[in-house]
Amino acid sequence: MSRIGKLPIKLPAGVEVTVANQLVTVKGKLGKLTQQMDDSVILNIENDEVVLERASDSIDHKAKHGLYRSLLSNMVKGVSEGFHTVQELVGVGYKAEAKGQILEMSLGYSHNLVFVLPEEIKVETVNERGKNPLIKMSCIDKQLIGQVAAKIRSLREPEPYKGKGIKFQNEVLRRKAGKTAGK
Repeated sequence: MSRIGKLPIKLPAGVEVTVANQLVTVKGKLGKLTQQMDDSVILNIENDEVVLERASDSIDHKAKHGLYRSLLSNMVKGVSEGFHTVQELVGVGYKAEAKGQILEMSLGYSHNLVFVLPEEIKVETVNERGKNPLIKMSCIDKQLIGQVAAKIRSLREPEPYKGKGIKFQNEVLRRKAGKTAGK
């Protein structure tokens, strides 16, 4: 039995869920998200709660039961609160500057890297003297913001010796000792 799939999703005030031909639409104060549901999952809306049930106990239906419950829960949270991520640029001379939907970064290469962000993502950069530059992103779609953050991180992944690179704030990196001094 899917423990995640059985959990009801509580709808906060101002969030509305509608279903038409297995297309689920979630509207809230921050925006609107849609998701195509599989036929194996049945959606019931009752008393400001959404409960998902599956058509049978086949392995495929059990897997999709938990998956679609998590996707729907993330949609409800996204349109009511939104998702935020903060990335830190660790390294001498590393900089980031946001110009609308274009993020320009100096990451120690011979040239600046220009990253074009999707329209749904709001970005802000913080460059304080004596502190590492920060890239703050917010979006209502958890999957999209995670994918974009992972792509930005892949431009200069943190290395294990000095920790230089792009990392998530409060991420704990596994550090290596490096070479020992001569004998």
